[in-house]
Amino acid sequence: MNKNITSIAVFYILISIILGAIGAHFIEKHIEDLSLLDTFEKGVKYLIYTGIGLLVIGLNESKFQFSLKVFYILIIIGSILFSGNIFAYTFHESVPNFKNFVHIVPVGGFLMIFGWAFLLIKLLINRKELK
Repeated sequence: MNKNITSIAVFYILISIILGAIGAHFIEKHIEDLSLLDTFEKGVKYLIYTGIGLLVIGLNESKFQFSLKVFYILIIIGSILFSGNIFAYTFHESVPNFKNFVHIVPVGGFLMIFGWAFLLIKLLINRKELK
């Protein structure tokens, strides 16, 4: 088990639940464009999906015969850039400069895609060595 990654995973899940509640009970009353609530919820969903994925991988790290460091870096940075910038963008009506954060979201998405693709490739290359 990787305690650091497991802790980050649990933190992501916790923050997702908190932000989901904030989205359901607070944001709707403070934004004019309600489509931004859907955008915010997308950030919450991807953060919780990432948390669950990291939790599974982190708890089972000892079963992998290769380093997961690149995977972890790509996923963590990607999820922060993706979800974090979606959350900031949601409030661009109140803080107009936050509108620019939307341009960083795809970078985070690509990093997450590359992270999961990296893990898949490593699994395929090392599939006979897995415990």
